Amino acid sequence: MDQQPGGPDRPAVDATPHCYRHPDRETGIRCTRCERPICTDCMISASVGFQCPNCVREGSGKGMSPTAARPRTIAGGTIASDPRLITKILLGLNLAVFVGVLVSEQRVVGELDLIGHAFNPEIGEVVGVADGQWYRLFTAMFLHQAVWHIAFNMLGLWWLGGPLEAALGRVRFIALYLISGLAGSALTYLIAEPNQPSLGASGAIFGLLGATVVLMRRMNYDMRPVLALLALNLLFTFTWSGIAWEAHLGGLVAGTAIAVGLVHAPRERRALVQWGTCAVVLLATLAIVLIRTGQLT
Repeated sequence: MDQQPGGPDRPAVDATPHCYRHPDRETGIRCTRCERPICTDCMISASVGFQCPNCVREGSGKGMSPTAARPRTIAGGTIASDPRLITKILLGLNLAVFVGVLVSEQRVVGELDLIGHAFNPEIGEVVGVADGQWYRLFTAMFLHQAVWHIAFNMLGLWWLGGPLEAALGRVRFIALYLISGLAGSALTYLIAEPNQPSLGASGAIFGLLGATVVLMRRMNYDMRPVLALLALNLLFTFTWSGIAWEAHLGGLVAGTAIAVGLVHAPRERRALVQWGTCAVVLLATLAIVLIRTGQLT
């Protein structure tokens, strides 16, 4: 039998320990609690060093509950059993509103779409965000008329939303989606003609696209596919007629800014930086709405 260089009087020494959960993987990392070797797929960041999944599930044993030590996403969100739950809910909500539009024979569109300030001859009244109907900034995000329009946006939501929700966590993902959509509505309200109606989830989808670019850069992934997708979408945005490019641009800028705050926040001030970034973008969106309302009234 071959022997290790230590000689017959000393036990053989294994050069590199192997992960106790994946015996085929060599590792130089150990759990700070149980001191068992763990690989990079098993290690979970702790206040000091890394812990293994078993120790995290059991809690710290020093007054910290198991929930507090639960595995976290790259942005600090809780890892959920269904990483696409919010994406599915948003998709279902958009589809439900679209069915409602079809059932109502488009009548609901005039009540929920984004319009700045215009006279509606059907009811003989002035309508729009500037007339106090601020809800249109939100409802327009879930409104679609054409099959191709909702199909394109929902495919984008499914492809981009699932990975982002898994990486950011549910709460951060829904904040990213809604604020991006509102920012797209606000920029449309500011720049477009006040009597020009607009609708669709494109602002929110472009926010997800911008966030995907930031996340992939943060994780050192190959950027070429997502940059090509972004370039193609921007080409369509500025060359096709009938597209509210303002919503696309507003959502893209807001989503990118929020994602930078979410994935690059330092761990010791993570919550402050993340929610502070969301608040700043939301306040900027509100300021745009107030400025435009002042111009139209």
